[in-house]
Amino acid sequence: MANLLIIGAGGVGRVATFKAAMNDHVFKNIVLASRTKSKCDEIAKDIKKRLGVEIKTYALDAMDVDATAKLIKDTKSDIVLNVALPYQDLAIMDACLKAKAHYVDTANYEHPDEAKFEYKLQWAKDKDFKKAGLMALLGSGFDPGVTNVFTAYAAQELLDEIEYLDILDCNAGDHGYPFATNFNPEINIREITQKGRYYENGKWVEIEPMSVKFDWEYPKVGKYPSYLLYHEELESLTKNFPSIKRARFFMTFSDKYLWHLRALQNVGMTSIEPIEVCKGCKISPMEFLKKVLPDPASLGPRTKGQTHIGVVVTGYKNGKKKRYYIYNICDHQCAFREVGAQCVSYTTGVPAMIGAKMIATKTWFEPGVKNMEEFPARPFMYELNKQGLPWFIEELPTEGLPIDD
Repeated sequence: MANLLIIGAGGVGRVATFKAAMNDHVFKNIVLASRTKSKCDEIAKDIKKRLGVEIKTYALDAMDVDATAKLIKDTKSDIVLNVALPYQDLAIMDACLKAKAHYVDTANYEHPDEAKFEYKLQWAKDKDFKKAGLMALLGSGFDPGVTNVFTAYAAQELLDEIEYLDILDCNAGDHGYPFATNFNPEINIREITQKGRYYENGKWVEIEPMSVKFDWEYPKVGKYPSYLLYHEELESLTKNFPSIKRARFFMTFSDKYLWHLRALQNVGMTSIEPIEVCKGCKISPMEFLKKVLPDPASLGPRTKGQTHIGVVVTGYKNGKKKRYYIYNICDHQCAFREVGAQCVSYTTGVPAMIGAKMIATKTWFEPGVKNMEEFPARPFMYELNKQGLPWFIEELPTEGLPIDD
């Protein structure tokens, strides 16, 4: 059994804490910490009422390495699950090294003043984690996370090698608001408005934001326009599977969402550059926008529909070309009834807990900084079915699909 410290009390933190409490045979003591302790207390109270499991709560500024290391030591935490903001990744990793705890996160590091995310600075800590005999598991959400595991499963079980990878993310849910983001608005909007990138023949190709799309029939969910974005798992997957000739990431957006986003961009509301709003007071338009948009954690009760996220992998098996589609479908209202959060939080929080469980049980364990696809996929796939995210596999035609255009 392991002691678990979860940092972050948003929607994902709520789901991860609930799921850890449902696995209290693995996690002996569960601690939830956030800058706003009242959010932790609310989650802990709900878990105590529904599950009868005690969750200890603390206030914490996760950018304070010494304070975080002290909390890790004081709570005797073996594993730290970081579901806070990606700006805090490096500070929390340093605290884990200082306090001798394993580390898990769901998104790679992003500088608060630059709309760019990459693994470089986290991978650079590999020697330190190896020397300490500790493991850091990066990107244990859904995408990144489960999509990496799905890709690894295809490479380990279905194909001799992967040549083409397409990751498809569809949120077919409806929350009823004219415009809202399903996770942190700043991270969400940065991700969408930066230039798209994909990997082809050993090089990264950059395109204008939202300039490439196709319509895809998402089984049991429907046909939706899917737009090419850059997403962080492409960086590690192309590194760890060198046979890949092309790797892309697509996400669905409604016309209504894009109309609102373009209007906000046109008037400068998506900028991260601080502006003076009164004498001596500066704030970025994005920070202000975050304040006026609906809190993503509040969307659970009103969101209906499903999410559908998966990977399409094309390659060869015994000399014959094959294509497989591995995916999950999650229902927003089912997720809310179980843990009080909508699917975007659920599909991230459940794999986050599973990643911590993989380390706690030593099912996955190797000192150093690791990505999800570096381990056997089957145990994680088993846990997905067990913990509420069942997956499906379909064999697809190898030619003539919209994804080939």
